[in-house]
Amino acid sequence: MFNKILIANRGEIAIRVMRACRELNIKSVAIYSDADKNSLFARYADESHPLGGSTPSESYLRVDKIIDIAEKSGAEAIHPGYGFLAENPKLGMECEKHGIKLIGPKSSVIEAMGDKIRARKLMKKARVPVVPGTVEGVKDAEKAIKIAEEIGYPVIVKASAGGGGIGMRTVYEEDELVRAIESTQSVASSAFGDPTVYIEKYLEKPRHIEFQVLADEHGNIIHLNERECSIQRRHQKLIEEAPSPIMTPELREKMGAAAVRAAKHIGYTNAGTVEFLYSNGDFYFLEMNTRVQVEHPITEVITGVDIVKEQIRIAAGEELCCSQDEIKIRGHAIECRINAEDPLSDFKPTPGRITGYRSPGGIGVRVDSGVYMNYEIPSYYDSMISKLIVWGRDRAEAIERMKRALAEYIILGVKTTIPFHKAIMRNDAFNRGELHTHFVDYHRKQIEEEMKRIVIEDRDMVTRLQSTFLPSKKVAAISAAIGNYIASNKKVL
Repeated sequence: MFNKILIANRGEIAIRVMRACRELNIKSVAIYSDADKNSLFARYADESHPLGGSTPSESYLRVDKIIDIAEKSGAEAIHPGYGFLAENPKLGMECEKHGIKLIGPKSSVIEAMGDKIRARKLMKKARVPVVPGTVEGVKDAEKAIKIAEEIGYPVIVKASAGGGGIGMRTVYEEDELVRAIESTQSVASSAFGDPTVYIEKYLEKPRHIEFQVLADEHGNIIHLNERECSIQRRHQKLIEEAPSPIMTPELREKMGAAAVRAAKHIGYTNAGTVEFLYSNGDFYFLEMNTRVQVEHPITEVITGVDIVKEQIRIAAGEELCCSQDEIKIRGHAIECRINAEDPLSDFKPTPGRITGYRSPGGIGVRVDSGVYMNYEIPSYYDSMISKLIVWGRDRAEAIERMKRALAEYIILGVKTTIPFHKAIMRNDAFNRGELHTHFVDYHRKQIEEEMKRIVIEDRDMVTRLQSTFLPSKKVAAISAAIGNYIASNKKVL
């Protein structure tokens, strides 16, 4: 087992990995930008090192700085979390060069799955169904028009190196196709440094269902069942749940087997996620995420498997904790991503200072967060404040528990997506499990009207609780003294 691990990330995922390290008696090393010098994760770690700069390109994307800090701190492994360098093969290559273990798959596998065209080819060879579309990059307009006619409109133009919903455009008729290809190529070149695009059949109302896989370095591969991630906005996930409301034992067996087959075919190791689109009884490979997912906690809740600890154990050469037969589903879990965004203003980011913070609790409630009272949310990074996860004996109880937890969650100083999540939990179609990836747009008017009512309802409660966030001078002085004591002792240690 490792003695020390560097976490090449920030915020809640950095703390999540550090918690796993503590339970495994491993020292954690944090790296932080100038904007994150007062962050919780930098203080939570056993040791912290500055990267300098504030923008991602100046800090969390600097492979050279990260490798240098890892070597100087004596870290034997690097956990990339999600985002930033998590799916960048360069980090893996540099780790391999310097004798540092990347907690993830080999760089060659990351590179293969990061190229969507190559990934589609590999999945076809693995006998995993893929969405009808091109098997090569598209450059010629006439050829693109012919392909789209064969597939049938609507189609979607995608960046081969894309991800996170960037570099995608839906086309409903031939007149739009050439412009869509040109604009997508421009976005792809700017965002990913690769202008290659391809065309797929556009599924009108698919469900987004993904399977968590674990693979050790001894040839053992299992899946931890599925997550439904259909509540999205512009291809960005907002709410996830496990298991999927439409899943049957037969469908789970087919999709799970396909996910394991995909991982086995490419020689995958560590934790990964095979994402599918499900439509009219059929499922199709979408992509594979070669990292831990934002929504991994709901799988942990229903299976009892600590995915991050498994990642670390696998990277250390240990065998999987469980066999496929030992993986059982217990109850139902839902995750809401709480972001510093205004959902009534087209989800505009709202960075700023948190002037009041009260997180929910009670049975079946988990909050993965990296913020605290008076924390300044930077404008340079993703707007996520926390992930709110609840568990219930069944889906109905999980929804009611999420309603209760959202009602308890108070964040002052910045606007958040809490009203949006409350509105979704009240939505009849959501409660019936009638989900698809265009759910938010399809129910937009109803969701916005409900959010407006919720904002009004919440004003009275916020007014009642606001005084609890205004400590007396005596309390403030004591808090400051305790903070100074902790800081001085950390320096001594």
